[in-house]
Amino acid sequence: MLKLDLQRTDLNPEELAWLEQAFRRCARRILLATTLAGSGHPGGSLSSLGLLLMVYALARVNPEKPRDPERDRVVVSHGHISPGVYSVLAEYGFFPEEPFLLEFRRAGSAFAGHVEQAVPGVEWNTGNLGQGLSAACGMARALKLRGLSARVFCLMGDGEQQKGQVIEARRWAIKFGLNNLCVLIDYNRLQIGGDTYQVMPQDLRAEIEATGWNLIEVNGHDFSALYRALRNFLLGEVPHPDRPTAILAHTVMGHGISFMENDAKWHGAPLSPDLCRKALSELGFDPAELDHWMEKRKNHPVSFPHQPHEPEPVEIDPGEPILYEPEVKTDCRSAYGKALLSLAERNNLPGKPPKVLGLTCDLEGSVKMTAFRRHSPLAFHESGIQEHHTAAVAGALSREGFLVFFSTFGVFAVDEVYNQMRLNALNRTALKVVSTHLGADVGEDGPTHQCVDYLGLLLSLKDFEIYLPADPNQTDRIVRFAATQPGNVFVGMGRSKVPVITDEEGRPFFGRDYRFRPGRADWLRRGEHATFVTYGAMVPRCLSAREILRERGLSVGVLNVASVRPFPREDLLSAAEIGPILVAEDHLVETGLGSLVARELALAGKTIPLCLRGWTEYPSSGKPDELFARAGLDPESLARSMEELLKKS
Repeated sequence: MLKLDLQRTDLNPEELAWLEQAFRRCARRILLATTLAGSGHPGGSLSSLGLLLMVYALARVNPEKPRDPERDRVVVSHGHISPGVYSVLAEYGFFPEEPFLLEFRRAGSAFAGHVEQAVPGVEWNTGNLGQGLSAACGMARALKLRGLSARVFCLMGDGEQQKGQVIEARRWAIKFGLNNLCVLIDYNRLQIGGDTYQVMPQDLRAEIEATGWNLIEVNGHDFSALYRALRNFLLGEVPHPDRPTAILAHTVMGHGISFMENDAKWHGAPLSPDLCRKALSELGFDPAELDHWMEKRKNHPVSFPHQPHEPEPVEIDPGEPILYEPEVKTDCRSAYGKALLSLAERNNLPGKPPKVLGLTCDLEGSVKMTAFRRHSPLAFHESGIQEHHTAAVAGALSREGFLVFFSTFGVFAVDEVYNQMRLNALNRTALKVVSTHLGADVGEDGPTHQCVDYLGLLLSLKDFEIYLPADPNQTDRIVRFAATQPGNVFVGMGRSKVPVITDEEGRPFFGRDYRFRPGRADWLRRGEHATFVTYGAMVPRCLSAREILRERGLSVGVLNVASVRPFPREDLLSAAEIGPILVAEDHLVETGLGSLVARELALAGKTIPLCLRGWTEYPSSGKPDELFARAGLDPESLARSMEELLKKS
């Protein structure tokens, strides 16, 4: 495995010879793997190959310890060049070439069509273009916060520079001084649609310089030029040593194979067996070896072990809960802000790297992060109006041994960044998303800001726990609980002030002895005839409806489902044993809690009268109480709906 000495200003003949031979060996693997799989992206893999070889020759990585906390990170944003990445990792000893060639793109294989962390040496699952730089920013920031000297290399395609998130990440990297970050752009000027300038005009040099980065332009197939450029970055010999560096590498699609060069069709198409044999001959290899591998692949079982890639753990002291007495009327977001401050006071200690980080997008006051910022200015990250980047960078930070809270409004935390959250889930991040301003409780801001579809989206994100507190006390307990969880957690709440939920003696229901239990619901009131099943902003409305019904001689319970995932199935079935169920929620009926309740009842074989109350269309602008009344979600309307349901039972 080649490792280069930065003391020399250029490569020696032996090093150049090794790199040229390594290029041929890796190109062979790229062609074999894609032809054997019958799919893949050989063209960009070949144009990026020199960049990959040089980065791994300089990066502080160890195949024997691929997850060493002090390693350099190599992020490949254009994940479709996986044949090139896997070929180079095999060259540098991370694994043998055989499992890669025989298992590439097969069901259950670690060697997926786009790079995944299941393969040793891969830092981030990519493929949705434009997000790798955000992840690299998160890793670079984490290294800075921990005082480590490691660097982050991010390889990107030229086509993905068209993505707006890339510009967001560039600005963020400048703001937070990520001079330990180097981006290498494979500038082959071709993408699926053909010439990149014809697809979308773009002056990459001007754009990169406009965001304040150091920029170095090189021939991406000249190993000496690449070495000198990377050496300048690593030694800080750039115009602005306190800023990140971009290397714009001019390359040729399909480099090294005469009939593939500068032809966009090889971006995402493998060579036929005949053309693969021809290409192998050009590289100086026996073309007949393709037949050997084709025969061997037929009966080879997928067996290469997937590398574990859980987030680095962080020990958190959740602190003591804050108790809000019944006479206090505040909003859940303020309770979140106080809980977050408490976590910072317990865990972000003087003279040590912070453990608890907070990120928001120009909404510090609205999401109640001001006290946290004042206490832990180094841990607070104001990311501007850049939700896509912030969701991704927060996810990457959460894998690096930090407890990370990302807070913004519901429409921005869920609807706008769904794809980023999906990649976070695929990357097994440990992000805590605390979303305020959910539902029509936003009121006068109108339907563009009334996030009434969040559960339908979140329930499609595997492994995200979903918690929706009913009042400030439960918010405090849930936030502290989430702080101790190793995976992704979503905590959601409205904007308005809400009453403290009490028991039937008038004491706080979620009092000092209350412990939040995921997968369990809260029987706020027991009833003999029927049950309201609800959560969040609808809880006080259902409690008021219960009192209306009690005065009319009906005994109706209220079951608070704060834990949507994991779902409290046993508590729901207990409610079904009592009688009819009315689900009330500040959410679209088709995709919210009601549809989840209906599914669980059906799967359990329970046939009971069921009524779903929520939004049947997007609400309008107006005061929350007026909007809820128009939709039949006010206490009187809910009581009437329950009476009608009981009459039918």
